[in-house]
Amino acid sequence: MIIHKMGWPFKKVLYPSLTWSRSAKEKIIYLTFDDGPIPEITEFVLDTLLQKKVKATFFCVGDNVRKHPRVFQRVLEEGHGLGNHTFNHLNGWKTAFSEYVQNIDKCQAYLDPALNGRKWLFRPPYGRITKKQIRAVQQKGYEVIMWDVLSADFMKSLDKKNCLQKTVKYSEQGSIVVFHDNIKAFENMSYALPRYIDTFQAQGYKFGTLN
Repeated sequence: MIIHKMGWPFKKVLYPSLTWSRSAKEKIIYLTFDDGPIPEITEFVLDTLLQKKVKATFFCVGDNVRKHPRVFQRVLEEGHGLGNHTFNHLNGWKTAFSEYVQNIDKCQAYLDPALNGRKWLFRPPYGRITKKQIRAVQQKGYEVIMWDVLSADFMKSLDKKNCLQKTVKYSEQGSIVVFHDNIKAFENMSYALPRYIDTFQAQGYKFGTLN
């Protein structure tokens, strides 16, 4: 079962120190993309954002930054936000504490030269992270970014029209919304993303970065 809209038990009770949305006095939504950069897929996202004059935040897997520096450079050149998504897309619930922290550090080494002093952001892959890991990451100076709305674009059982409908339905002012620039999500994401942006731009919304 996928939870598209994160409710108050997650935000206020289980993980109150994490960022689930941004308080906003204006009509703004924060688009985020996990798992890239990946040729063609991330490039489709960048083409879409450029065409629609939208900025977003990319939570990058360090090994993908290493393998695809040209695509990563385009993310930077086009003015998007950056976040750490570990070097090897690790599940915090299944990874030893020291290995997890070291993997984050390894990813950050690829991101730091591009951040130029901007705020450090971290998103745990799968949203799975222990409280001990959270404390360690926050002590290093990261803001841990979760999400308010999950598109679930990676779910093969989710029809692309339903992916769009549910993501639109649950988004609101200040929402942090997750799409994925990976192979598994591409069919749903490539359908939903441009239509999602069009829907909210027609209502007067802007899109911002998190750094």
